[in-house]
Amino acid sequence: MLKIENLHAEIDGKEILKGLSLEVNAGEIHAIMGPNGAGKSTLAYVLGGRPGYEVTQGTVTFDGKDLLDMEPHERAAAGMFLGFQYPVEIPGVSNVQFLREALNSQRKQRGEEPMSGGEFLKLAKEKAGLLKLDMEMLKRNVNVGFSGGEKKRNEMVQMGILDPQFAVLDETDSGLDIDALKVVGEGINAIMRKSDKGVMLITHYQRLLDYVQPDFVHILAAGRIVKTGDADLAKQLEAEGYDEVMAA
Repeated sequence: MLKIENLHAEIDGKEILKGLSLEVNAGEIHAIMGPNGAGKSTLAYVLGGRPGYEVTQGTVTFDGKDLLDMEPHERAAAGMFLGFQYPVEIPGVSNVQFLREALNSQRKQRGEEPMSGGEFLKLAKEKAGLLKLDMEMLKRNVNVGFSGGEKKRNEMVQMGILDPQFAVLDETDSGLDIDALKVVGEGINAIMRKSDKGVMLITHYQRLLDYVQPDFVHILAAGRIVKTGDADLAKQLEAEGYDEVMAA
């Protein structure tokens, strides 16, 4: 599904990714863990097509297509979703308006008919219920006045509505209390734990992986994958720390 080979990327002339290679197959969840400054968020931004991040070497293919040759909106229409570490606020734009426009824009890109207002509201209510987010929240401006946990749940509702083939979730667990963490984890499973989808879950901590159990855990350090294991690797990191685990 997603194949990254020898990826090098920089921002403002500083190289962050230094030969990263990784392959995620359909039906798999891969957790990316690593110390601060390792390149985790840079990897997410490169995959999402964020401006300012320049790929200097390597390739990324998504369902056999050159992902790096696509504009961000083309990547989204192809089925790529990027969940931000810090979801942005958009004053003056309601969640409902924003999400319907986003969904129908993607449908148009794929040559599909737009979803009617009634159909969309039914879908939005279903996905909001999955994340235990009151529909009244979706009528408010995007993330304006939301708590950290509400922003993350709102973003997972967005993911449920857009129904991507592949999700890159950058520290989705940050800012979540215990109850919100469980709701978000269960939401990720319900939306993305399917045989035709893939997930790259970027996180500092093992706690989210109690709810979203990964098939593989990778340690990213100094711009490349340095160690790979199963879910037990995350527990080992939690107990021993990066230095000891990477030195073993």
